[in-house]
Amino acid sequence: MVMLLEWWSGTDCTLYTDPESYHKYGKENAIVILNHNFEIDFLCGWNFCERFGVLGSSKVLAKKELSYMPIIGWMWYFLEIVFCKRKWEEDRKTVMQKLLNLRDYPENFWFLIHCEGTRFTEQKHQISMQVAEAKGLPKLKYHLLPRTKGFAVTVQCLRNVVSAVYDSTLNFRNNENPTLLGVLNGKKYHADLYVRRIPLEEVPEDEQECSNWLHKLYQEKDAFQEEYYRTGTYPAVPIVPPRRPWTLLNWLFWALLLLYPLFKLLINMVNSGSSLTLASFAFVIVMASVGVRWMIGVTEINKGSTYGNNDIKQKRK
Repeated sequence: MVMLLEWWSGTDCTLYTDPESYHKYGKENAIVILNHNFEIDFLCGWNFCERFGVLGSSKVLAKKELSYMPIIGWMWYFLEIVFCKRKWEEDRKTVMQKLLNLRDYPENFWFLIHCEGTRFTEQKHQISMQVAEAKGLPKLKYHLLPRTKGFAVTVQCLRNVVSAVYDSTLNFRNNENPTLLGVLNGKKYHADLYVRRIPLEEVPEDEQECSNWLHKLYQEKDAFQEEYYRTGTYPAVPIVPPRRPWTLLNWLFWALLLLYPLFKLLINMVNSGSSLTLASFAFVIVMASVGVRWMIGVTEINKGSTYGNNDIKQKRK
């Protein structure tokens, strides 16, 4: 997936950050907070991990439904990705156990989390701001109200193991609306990612204070987005981390290893002249195409989950 973004579509990703913090990226454990406004924001998060050598050890707090996706979901399961049903009463124990398992992880890892819980849409934003008004919280213009419990538990479980929080705010130049289908078609996008390194010691230990801290953080993120839309830049030094060859080499290795026997199989099937064999092969190709299109649909905003659309009553409790 990262190979497609970096090498196939050639998408540029400029990092805006403090030069002193830049030299620490990839050399410490971190919690990465990402905004959730675009169809490929998760892919840009992985790209950020890859540029600093922690893609293989990156972890994500993801919805349980993704674990059932063929190949990708299964891979995430074995990579110790933390899945949740987004029902906190059921998730708390499971999520805490998975996070505690990371305390003795043998490599530097980044734990990526979308605190908004779901991708931004106008409908979800309207409902989220109704909740903010009901709770007496400042309204946000470019983000949904963050869901604080998951973040508070993450900080609680990983304190003294994680060194910092990387507050990451993503946007695209020229009002680009990137899609995974566009990436697969080789379309080039231009991403700008603003990252602030915040020492974990600055995040309060008390759950309520931690919640207040996160709400304040999202107010700051909203201000950064406002400035970006006004000026086209973020208030930090732009840096383009060097592109590493490993994702391309990994893809080439598996492509060469697998495509040759598959090509031979195809030739043998064609030469066999069996109508049943050819029909079976065509059926497999069609099903594979449908499966890929379904997986792409998971990332599309207009086909996203309804999570966040109808929970105003729950939020007010």
